[in-house]
Amino acid sequence: MHPRRPEGFDGLGYRGGREEPGGFVAKPDLGHWVSTPPDIPGSRNLHWGEKTPQFAAGTPLGAAGFNEDSYAGSVAAGSEQLNRFAGFGIGLASLFTENVLAHPCIVLRRQCQVNYHARNYHLTPFTIVNIMYSINKAQGPRALWKGMGSTFIVQGITLGAEGIISEFTPLPRELSYKWSPKQIGGHLMLKGLTCLIAMPFYSASLIETVQSEIIRDNPGILDCLKEGIGRAMGFGVPHSKRLLPLLALAFPTVLHGVLHYVISSIVQKLVLLLLKKENSPSLPAENSSSVQSMLDAYFPELIASFAASLCADVMLYPLETVLHRLHIQGTRTIIDNTDLGYEVLPINTQYEGMRDCINTIKREEGILGFYKGFGAVVVQYTLHVAVLQFTKILYSTLLQNVS
Repeated sequence: MHPRRPEGFDGLGYRGGREEPGGFVAKPDLGHWVSTPPDIPGSRNLHWGEKTPQFAAGTPLGAAGFNEDSYAGSVAAGSEQLNRFAGFGIGLASLFTENVLAHPCIVLRRQCQVNYHARNYHLTPFTIVNIMYSINKAQGPRALWKGMGSTFIVQGITLGAEGIISEFTPLPRELSYKWSPKQIGGHLMLKGLTCLIAMPFYSASLIETVQSEIIRDNPGILDCLKEGIGRAMGFGVPHSKRLLPLLALAFPTVLHGVLHYVISSIVQKLVLLLLKKENSPSLPAENSSSVQSMLDAYFPELIASFAASLCADVMLYPLETVLHRLHIQGTRTIIDNTDLGYEVLPINTQYEGMRDCINTIKREEGILGFYKGFGAVVVQYTLHVAVLQFTKILYSTLLQNVS
């Protein structure tokens, strides 16, 4: 490819002009060869093609409107920083509540699901709060936050596996607006493969969250990784003969993961559409309304995500109960007695598979047996709503005072 430059251009001067009398060189129009340098960011040119006005000598700086423009710019920049800080704080509060503050609810929920001995199903939040207090009194607060690190490890493995698979395969990680059935199938296949890769680590994390603190030693941070790899490779901690192979756990694990993603995605889209119809965008006239519109811009996403997760957890709770019992079987796990709060119980189930587990629970524990520990879900999402509402009121008050 030949360089696009005038003939006679030697990099130092342009020699293509004709020489005039007196030693001057008449240079042709080089406007199409000269590029105008970009204007300074933050200058006064507000439209494409405008130049920053140059002040003549002796022109007072205040005559150009510098004072009022700089003040308005500083106010706008401060407001933008406050908006970003508020959005980051609101999102951080939501993540903290979902993954840290609500972890005791997840622990009690899983223990109730796998406890086939339990006579108290804990379907209401009142009994769950009571058993939380009993366990905390008998074993200390550490018993309610056990296995929290392993849940973060499973989330990291899931995100990493999804990113790697999407990079080296044509399976799309995100769906465009002009999606096709083929793209949806590939996207759901990606989610299913991700669930398969994370499955042994999910089993190890489940054991850490339900096993009683009374009988286990201090677990290491990377025990979840070690036990997950051992479960996948077939070595490590000895298990009983009732341990189900990963192949038998693949279908219920992928089914639960894909259905949870589909339900949460559909609910999230529907809630966002409803919120956008109710809150039509309008230009605020005052600082207080500007703060309120900023909060309304961040909260619909959080509300939609909250509603999506709640609906998916409620609808798939029976399947999750079956899944957890299949994962925990044969692992020689000893859990807390969720009826009393100060004793331990062994897990000695003998399910042959998913269908046998469903039939056994229905026959021996009834339909409500699939919803053991459901009160923990109520406590978890009630706590989430309270924290979001408190954060919204706090940031709204702070931003109004600053404005």
